[in-house]
Amino acid sequence: MLYLERKSAFQSGDICQYSLAKYAFERAVRKAKADYRAKLEAKLGVHDNRGVWQSLQQITNYKNNHTVSDDDPSLPNKLNELYCRFECNSECSVSSNFLNDIGPLEPPFLIEETEVRSLLRKQNCRKASGPDKVSAATIKWCANELSYVFTDIFNWSLRLCKVPACFKSAVIIPVPKKSNVSCLNDYRPVALTSVIMKVFERLVANYLSATSLDPHQFAYRDNRSVEDAVSLCTHNILQHLEGPATYARVLFIDFSSAFNNIIPKRLFDKLLGLGVKESICKWILDFLTDRSQVVRVNNLLSKSMSTSIGAPQGCVLSPLLYSFYTNDCFSHHDSVKIFKFADDTTVVGLITNDDESAYRTEVSSLAEWCTINNLSLNISKTKEMVVDFRSKNIKSLQPLAIKDKTVEWVESFRFLGTTISSNLKWNLNVSQIVKKAQQRLFFLRQLRKFKVSKAGMLHFYRAVIESILTFSITVWWGSCSTEDKSALNRVVSTASRIIGLDLPRICDIYNIRLLKTGLKILKDSSHPANSLFIPLPSGRRLGSIRSRTTRFSNSTYPQAVRALNSQQQSTFLLQTQLCPSSS
Repeated sequence: MLYLERKSAFQSGDICQYSLAKYAFERAVRKAKADYRAKLEAKLGVHDNRGVWQSLQQITNYKNNHTVSDDDPSLPNKLNELYCRFECNSECSVSSNFLNDIGPLEPPFLIEETEVRSLLRKQNCRKASGPDKVSAATIKWCANELSYVFTDIFNWSLRLCKVPACFKSAVIIPVPKKSNVSCLNDYRPVALTSVIMKVFERLVANYLSATSLDPHQFAYRDNRSVEDAVSLCTHNILQHLEGPATYARVLFIDFSSAFNNIIPKRLFDKLLGLGVKESICKWILDFLTDRSQVVRVNNLLSKSMSTSIGAPQGCVLSPLLYSFYTNDCFSHHDSVKIFKFADDTTVVGLITNDDESAYRTEVSSLAEWCTINNLSLNISKTKEMVVDFRSKNIKSLQPLAIKDKTVEWVESFRFLGTTISSNLKWNLNVSQIVKKAQQRLFFLRQLRKFKVSKAGMLHFYRAVIESILTFSITVWWGSCSTEDKSALNRVVSTASRIIGLDLPRICDIYNIRLLKTGLKILKDSSHPANSLFIPLPSGRRLGSIRSRTTRFSNSTYPQAVRALNSQQQSTFLLQTQLCPSSS
């Protein structure tokens, strides 16, 4: 209203009237900002992190969500047909006779009412409801009344090896992968299923989590992260390059729609092979077959379609089931390592004396394994990087071909969020981090203009800027050049001046993270890097990881061992965690 009055006064040409209208408008803007800032401060006072973050995003206009245009009324049907296109493979279908043969079996485990009630009470009221339109808030506030009913339903479902059709149905929400959508494949299908089914899946997932998995699968597991995957991968490469006449070939594999290509019957056989009880295997088979789905674009709905292949993205069980599905994809040669993080698969060939036979055999076996298991390799996005510090020119090496298609060589690759270069230097990774952090300093300055408190700006800094400055920091900080470290520290100094507070130094954050990484691995005997942290006979220190080059000495695990050994409390930590008393 005041804006219109100011505009009208300007158009009238009355200077006095315009001055009064302009003053009233500016005063109202200042008051609105002050009121909004007061609300933000109140949320900070009661530790409402979600509310604080939403307010900060609104002030800075940071990360606006990309919306899907509904100009094309046929878009939902086109997307649903795209997502169900994998159904064409007749091999993937499960025969009706096989499903009908599934009869009542002894349930693999008994679900207790207390477990169900606890999960119902923990529901996030903001969680979107599924096709049944039953909200998470309703489930949460009626947990006491519903827990007995759903406990009975869950146990009967496990006993009969059947999942109710209403539990399996899903509404697919297409989420743009990038701001400018050019084709249907630029939408990521996210399935909204019943809130109750998510509770059921969580109970089943807790039971399945006890099943052993490939130690080199780092996703969806406790005490594992992308940092572990990148650290172990680079450690194997650097350790191998300590020897003479050595180099490494690293293959970064890209799959096309990996989750959507899971064959339920093959997953059933694999679960049986892992020792999972037949009843839960059949329950999972039924869960993945005859699933009805519709695609929703804003207020437009597609026609319903049925699918019996793949695992819907957005379900609790899907990531774990994919890990089981790819569990038998591993290397049979000691000189070849396969690292997995969900559907990101990396093959590391440790070559000595130019003998690449084991590496090429493993790559061929992997391609054959993908064909057998209905996973499609995207050769155009699959890249290979050669790490070779010999004087011999790597151009003399023969390129790798998969299915008669040559894999492109690259000098660097963004591996699980960290850019790794063929010279194993981190200047490119650091320059990308600094560039992104400097762009985000703009939002911090916007907060200062808005006169947000120091606590609010610090909250934003830690979430938006410090998080990228320290992402996988234990992998690369120890090997960074002085110039790279200075560039990172300048970002912190700039942020410190904007906020008006002293901020933690990156080197201090690195030292803390390094100690935490070492202690985490020490406590976890199943961690693939645990064997590198060997206590000496005295039990007071860990054995150092021998290194010939500074490059290897400054990498994650040698640095972590030194950090643990240098701590004053190291004796106590090692004795309590590695040498517990017999009592």
